[in-house]
Amino acid sequence: MKRLDIIIRPEKLELLKTILNKANVGGITMVSAMGCGTQKGQTDISSFKGLQVSSLNLIPKVMATVVVSDEIVDELLAIIHTELSTGKVGDGKVFISTIDDAMRIRTGERGKKSL
Repeated sequence: MKRLDIIIRPEKLELLKTILNKANVGGITMVSAMGCGTQKGQTDISSFKGLQVSSLNLIPKVMATVVVSDEIVDELLAIIHTELSTGKVGDGKVFISTIDDAMRIRTGERGKKSL
């Protein structure tokens, strides 16, 4: 099983939900986030009492977390790239982690059955 932390532009949320639904992803956890990447969201560098101060502008993002079976990861990543990419800085990232096990609290089911 793999955990995908998908960080995207807020306006792409409905499209992501559609993609995940079509891929039969069973559950999703969504949080509002603020952040910036290597572009630092427009960096202003100024001097304060002789010290260099850099300002990071945090940009609104949405982070969706899903756990999926290993078999669909590559196909799902390809669809996410194709459908959500604008080709501009700030499109987002997907972080992929391995999940050793999972348990559904209600039934005690473990592994893929818990998804």
